[in-house]
Amino acid sequence: MPKPRPANPPLSKAEARILEQCWKLGTCSVREVLDSLPEDERVAYTTVQTLVHRLEQKGAVRRVKKIGNAQLFEPALGEREYRRGIVRELLGLFGGSPRLLISNLLETGTITLRDLKALQDAARPPAATAGAARRNKIRGKAND
Repeated sequence: MPKPRPANPPLSKAEARILEQCWKLGTCSVREVLDSLPEDERVAYTTVQTLVHRLEQKGAVRRVKKIGNAQLFEPALGEREYRRGIVRELLGLFGGSPRLLISNLLETGTITLRDLKALQDAARPPAATAGAARRNKIRGKAND
């Protein structure tokens, strides 16, 4: 039985870089993508053309029209959707466990406990944060 194809096949670093440029440019030609790359990242026109066509095959960009000989493309995969896929893949490497992933990030020093606290605070609804501040204030007064 053939293995089911993932909804969004993984992209190479080069493909992801070209997709980033497409997000910035919107509808664009291969030449516009090439010209938008920083000087130190410039490659041959045919290389960008190949990468754009691979992105099209993977469903990350789509052709929208042709002007003369130039094909125009636009992103078919949004930044959020792409990042979610990357996170799903990453979690898969840790058996689907966010705890194992975070534990590894802590062990390697990639993330700190301070970072985790900031993320936890950011994830709380505003009302919960205000309520916690009030409770802490009341507790502080009660101890005086």
